[in-house]
Amino acid sequence: MSEIKVRQVEPFSAEITVPGDKSISHRAVMFSALSNGVCDIKGFLASEDCLATVGALRAMGVKIEELNEERTHLRVYGNRGEFQAPEGPIDCGNSGTTMRLLSGILAAQPFSTELVGDPSLSKRPMNRIAIPLEMMGAKIEGQGSRLTPPLRIQGTSKIKPIEYDSPVASAQVKSAVLLAGMLGKGKTSVTEPSLSRDHTERMLDYLLVKLVREGNKVSIWGDQIPESRDLVVPGDISSAAFWIAATAGFPGSRLLVHSVGLNRTRVGILDALIRMGAQIRERVDESGCEPMGSIEVKGGELQGIEIGGDQIPTLIDEVPILAVAGAMAKGRTVIRDAAELRVKESDRISTVAENLRRMGVLVEEFADGMEIQGGAQLKGAVIESLGDHRIAMAFAIAGLRAKGETVIRGAECIETSYPGFADELSQLLSSTRRN
Repeated sequence: MSEIKVRQVEPFSAEITVPGDKSISHRAVMFSALSNGVCDIKGFLASEDCLATVGALRAMGVKIEELNEERTHLRVYGNRGEFQAPEGPIDCGNSGTTMRLLSGILAAQPFSTELVGDPSLSKRPMNRIAIPLEMMGAKIEGQGSRLTPPLRIQGTSKIKPIEYDSPVASAQVKSAVLLAGMLGKGKTSVTEPSLSRDHTERMLDYLLVKLVREGNKVSIWGDQIPESRDLVVPGDISSAAFWIAATAGFPGSRLLVHSVGLNRTRVGILDALIRMGAQIRERVDESGCEPMGSIEVKGGELQGIEIGGDQIPTLIDEVPILAVAGAMAKGRTVIRDAAELRVKESDRISTVAENLRRMGVLVEEFADGMEIQGGAQLKGAVIESLGDHRIAMAFAIAGLRAKGETVIRGAECIETSYPGFADELSQLLSSTRRN
């Protein structure tokens, strides 16, 4: 699947179930490996990124069984927080979550480990997790001032507790520090400028680890091992977001998404689309470790809005598809305070702006975002994904509303987060097509 070709479609009606949540899948397998017994995980996302985490844990002596052919049902045998030194470098592939969260665990292990990644991951900064972990006693070496991978971590069995004021709202930074603190002594706290995703806190609490949340501050106590419990991973709201946005701005279309995660720190995309005028209804059906339920969308006209501040951490991964929604809406959509997007799998601000321009959209790029003039008829174009899965999927959705053919190059990157996206897209294209 080196490229995807998309053409304009008629209004559609669909019901879908998206694959398991990527962020939760990473944490489920890591925290189960830290536990005191056997954990079954259902709904695991068998994507390249999450399987990189599985491979990393196996390299450190964790037994993980795959209980079905799709590899969505795993059984993990916990090591009580004590891992074996790997025989060689651990390959994190394209996964920043694997590298950053694993760094927190490795900081508290009494051996040295090298973490490597693909060319894209090797450009991403790791100094943001290295700074607090070195304050806790680990030694971390990377490339240049930004500490890009390969990353060498010399852990210690004497991790020190800290109170860390994070300069960025990042669930990965917060999680790395909390995991190291859990395996150390005393009380470790992380304070963020605004609330980031809380999957780590929710899951550790579910696994009976003592922690306290007070506003944007989270504290954890050391000398704790997660209790072994079975976990269910809900569908990924970030994957569902592509179809939700495609429907919301398409009059006459309808969509029902089943069994999807509805964590309030992740549904910023729904809040933003509703402010744009989208007709969206949520229903929470289950609430265990994570709330999950269904989302119903009815297509209509959207209006541009301004997005920024504390909203950004709740929809940071959805900005590419939200920008596409802005292009299809009437008026201006302005996105600010999203400079974090420049250090993702690609520089998502520049990449989104360039690809929208290719499709005939007027875009002004800022250091921390962009302004999109919506309402024009999108034109089919050749889109370069730059190896970024969210760029590839966002512009495949844009192609459904564009006149002429849209070609997404480098579409194989989609497998890192959403296996089956191309099949869903193909079914939609075959069921309704406009000449």
